Amino acid sequence: MEGNNTLKSVFLILFSIMLAAPLPADDTIYQAEDQNDIVRGKIILPVNALARQNSYTVLIELNISNGWHINSHQPLEEFLIPTEISFTSMPGISFGKTDFQKPELRSFAFSETEMSVFEGKAYAKTTITITPDFTDQELVLRGIIYFQACNDQSCLAPAEAEMTKLVNIIEAGTETTPVNQALFEQILPRFATEDLETDESALYHTLQKSGLIYILFFIYLGGLALNLTPCVYPLIPITISYFGGQSQGQRGALVIRAIVYVIGMAITYSVVGVAAALTGGLLGSALQNPMVLIFIALVLIALALSMFGLYEIRIPQSLAMIGGKNRSGYIGTLLMGLTVGLIAAPCIGPFVLGLLTYVSDKGDPLFGFLLFFVLALGLGTPFLLLGIFSGAATSLPRSGAWMVWVRNLFGFILIGMAIYFLEPLFPSKTSYFYALALLSVITGIYLGWIDKNTGQIFFKVMRKAIGILAVLFGIFLVMPGDSNAGEGIDWQIYSTEILKKAHGENKPILLDFYADWCIPCKELDKFTFSDRRVVTATGKMVAIKVDLTSFEANETKPLRSQFDIKGVPTIVFLSAGGSELRSLRLTGFEDADKFLSRLGKVSNN
Repeated sequence: MEGNNTLKSVFLILFSIMLAAPLPADDTIYQAEDQNDIVRGKIILPVNALARQNSYTVLIELNISNGWHINSHQPLEEFLIPTEISFTSMPGISFGKTDFQKPELRSFAFSETEMSVFEGKAYAKTTITITPDFTDQELVLRGIIYFQACNDQSCLAPAEAEMTKLVNIIEAGTETTPVNQALFEQILPRFATEDLETDESALYHTLQKSGLIYILFFIYLGGLALNLTPCVYPLIPITISYFGGQSQGQRGALVIRAIVYVIGMAITYSVVGVAAALTGGLLGSALQNPMVLIFIALVLIALALSMFGLYEIRIPQSLAMIGGKNRSGYIGTLLMGLTVGLIAAPCIGPFVLGLLTYVSDKGDPLFGFLLFFVLALGLGTPFLLLGIFSGAATSLPRSGAWMVWVRNLFGFILIGMAIYFLEPLFPSKTSYFYALALLSVITGIYLGWIDKNTGQIFFKVMRKAIGILAVLFGIFLVMPGDSNAGEGIDWQIYSTEILKKAHGENKPILLDFYADWCIPCKELDKFTFSDRRVVTATGKMVAIKVDLTSFEANETKPLRSQFDIKGVPTIVFLSAGGSELRSLRLTGFEDADKFLSRLGKVSNN
C-alpha cells in the first residue's frame, strides 16, 4: 500500500513538471485562448470614494474563462501552485488580510483525488486603510493575481494577471455614496471567516430576506447565546443574591418578580441598543473611554461589597411602598433589573453589529426597540429561571451559614470581573495577570481559612479544597510560561519614558504603530500577534504599541516624524543598539509564518 502511495506521489510530481513545460505551437488546446485572458481581475469598492482615516472592505472578482480552472489559495496537494493576490503598497495606504471564498472540490482525469479549485466567477476580499498622511486626491490601486490555470486534461505554467482601479480620495468625515451594495450583500456571506465585518454582513443579509416572525425568533436565539459571554457572568451571583432574600412571599409573587427583573434588563438593553444604532457605534466608542471602564468596575465593586455584608442594596422607602409590600416591591425589582442590565450591556457589542446596521438602515426607532427587546428577553430567559429557583432555594433547611460563604465567593468573583473590565488600563498584560493572581490568592486564603462560617463535614472539606485551588491558580498565573504566553505579545503602551527605558535594556525593540479605526491593525493582533510562535519569538524583545488613532496627537507626533510613519499598521524594528533595521519594516498585514521569518532576521542583526 505504501508503494502505491509513493508511486502516486512521484507520478503527480512528474506530471506537474510536465504540465508547466512549454507546449508545442500546434497544440490546439492553447490556441483557443490567450493565457493573459484566462483570468481577469476586477477591484470592487463599496463606496464611490475613499475617505482618509477610514478602512474599507474591498472585493476582488476573478473571472475565469469557460473550460478552465485555477488552483485555490489552499491546494490539497503540496506541489500545486496556490492562487495569491497582492497589492502594491505605498505610503499612507495599507492592505489587510486577503480572504478567499470557499473553493470547489472537483475531480479531473489527471488526478485520482479531488482538487480544490476556482471556476467561472470567484471572489476574494481584503481591507484597505487610508491614513491622514496620504495627501493625493486620487489613488491608483494596483493588484496582481498569481495563478496556475488548468483544463480537464492539462495545465499552463504559472502566470500573473494585473488589475488596476482609479479611486478618488476625500477628507475624513466627508459623506460617501454607497455603491455595489447588492453585490456586497450577496458575496460577503460566502466567506467562512470569523471577522466582524463578515458576520455583520451575513446577519444583515439574513435579516433583509427574512419575515418578522423569523427575525424575532433568530434574535431571541442570539440573546440566549449571549449568556456565554464573559460580561454576563456577574449577573449570576447578583441574581442569586437578590432573589435569595425574596422567598418570604408566595411562589406566584416570586415568579412575577423574576419576570419584572428580566423586563428591567430588557428595557436597558433596548435603550442602549437603539441609542447605539442611532449614534452609529455608541458601544464601541464608549468602551474605549477609560471613564466608562472605571464606572463599570466601580459598580461591580459596589455590588461586591454588598455581597460581603457591608450594606444591603435597597431602593428608597417611598418607591418601595409604591411597588408593594413585599421587600422592595415590584418597582424595586424592576430598578434592580435596569441596573444589572448595565453590567452586561458591553457584551452585546460584538453580536449586534449586523443588527445595528439593520436597524439604522430601517430608520424606525420603535422597530429597533422591538428587536433589541426580544434580544434581551433571550438573554434574560435563563435569569428568569435562576431568579425563581434562587428565591426558592433559601427556604431549604440549614441554608444559612453556607449561603453566606457562597455570597462571599460571589463577591470575590465580582471583584475579578472589575479587574477584567479594567484590563485595557493596565500598563501591560503582565501587571494585569499579577492583579488577578493576587486576588486569587486572597480569595483562597479568605474562603478557605479566614471565613468563620461553618457547616457539615462536606462543607468544611469543600471550602478548604476551593481555597487551595484558588491559591494554586494564583501562583500558576504568575509562573513563567503561564496562560499569558498564549494570549498575545506582552505589549507596553508607548511613552517617552517607556521608549527611553527600552533603549537602556540593550534588547531589540518592536514598535507597532496602529489605530483603532485600522482594520489591518486588528487583523495583525488577531491572526499574527496571537500566534504562540510569534509570542515566544518576541519574548526577548521589548514590544511597544504606539497609538495613532488621533494621527496628529502631540505625544506621538515626534516619534511618527522620527520614523517617517506614513500609514498604519507600520511595524518598526530597532536593533539592540537603537538603530532601525529599515529593511525589515512592515506596512500592512502579514501572516504569522512570514512574520516569524522577519523576526528571525532581527535576531541575526
